[in-house]
Amino acid sequence: MRVERVSFRLISAATVAVILAACGQKPSAPPPQTPEVGVVTVQPTTVSVTTELPGRTSAFLVAQVRARVDGIVLRREFVEGADVKAGQRLYKIDPAPYIAALNTAKAAVAKAQANVATQNALVARYKVLVAANAVSRQDYDNAVASQGQAAADVASGRAAVDTAQINLGYTDVVSPITGRIGLSQVTPGAYVQASAATLLSTVQQLDPVYVDLTQSSVDGLKLRRDLQEGRLQTSGANAAKVTLTLEDGRPYAEPGKLQFSDVSVDPGTGSVTVRAIFPNKDRVLLPGMFVRARIDEGTNNNALVVPQIGVTHDQKGQPVALVVGPDNKVAQVQLVTSGTNGSNWVVESGLKAGDRVIVHGTEKVKPGMTVKAVEAQLAADPLAPATAGAQASPSPAAAPAAPSASSNPAPASAASGA
Repeated sequence: MRVERVSFRLISAATVAVILAACGQKPSAPPPQTPEVGVVTVQPTTVSVTTELPGRTSAFLVAQVRARVDGIVLRREFVEGADVKAGQRLYKIDPAPYIAALNTAKAAVAKAQANVATQNALVARYKVLVAANAVSRQDYDNAVASQGQAAADVASGRAAVDTAQINLGYTDVVSPITGRIGLSQVTPGAYVQASAATLLSTVQQLDPVYVDLTQSSVDGLKLRRDLQEGRLQTSGANAAKVTLTLEDGRPYAEPGKLQFSDVSVDPGTGSVTVRAIFPNKDRVLLPGMFVRARIDEGTNNNALVVPQIGVTHDQKGQPVALVVGPDNKVAQVQLVTSGTNGSNWVVESGLKAGDRVIVHGTEKVKPGMTVKAVEAQLAADPLAPATAGAQASPSPAAAPAAPSASSNPAPASAASGA
């Protein structure tokens, strides 16, 4: 009997619901809630403007030691990899043929000088005889010509002596510069030739050392404009400072200076070469090493920075951000960036001071929606250096996409209001 009573009550409740539905009475839907988003108010700040570029080191001076005479190498007089001085003898080439050539040239000079004495005496004799008409004028003129030819033979012989002495001196192969010498390309007993310019070794000056950096032509154009307008200097107390990061990730202790930017663009890569110079007393930098250089271009006292989590990309890959206007409506703006400051983008255009950029909750809103904006509480930037710096790097359109707001948790208040 109790089961039947419960079934009757269920049937009665269902009947009442059907009757109410037939009469048009429906339960009211809850009113829509305004989504809450976390924003960051953009304000001007001072950042250090730097440019980070890849590059390779090269020696300050490079001298290839080559043979300048033919001959057999008698001995090598240096230790490979050691420091050598300018003028220090490195190799000795067999001098015997060149000593003989020098002696031959000296003998030719002595013969020519003897002939000069004979011709001088003949001219002096003919001068008296021609005055007395004892010899013809033609004989006297011939004697004078022979005298001049003998003097010319002496000058030619002396030049031959000089040449022979130079060639003999080339048998002592000396270092043209002070620096560190590399591997020896020949051993004692090897035959070297001046005509083939046989390479013997290479000497490089490693203190200071050049660092050749690669920069896109667009960034190079900006750099040259800054140099021309005086915002960036290459000499004097205000010269642009350059710091290095070595291949193992460690910073190089000595700062360098910017030297110049190349005048031509590589048609294959669209890049230009920027050269800096660094002291290298401890020989840490060796030619050919890969490094990364950071060029300090000064400070920007009115920079606008936006957290990277607040920057997304449109369908064309251009950086965009969502901002909350004075009427609490969302609008999308396109940005132009010039670099990064820690985990923030430095914005050149698209925003102004006081704009509120959405950094949390972007996945919940669209342009034109009305939202409730609250200041986002961001964690301390672990990427920001001790002195804030704007590192010139590709814009968000060219760089890998920054994490979107959807990959970051919304503030607690936004979560509770969703």
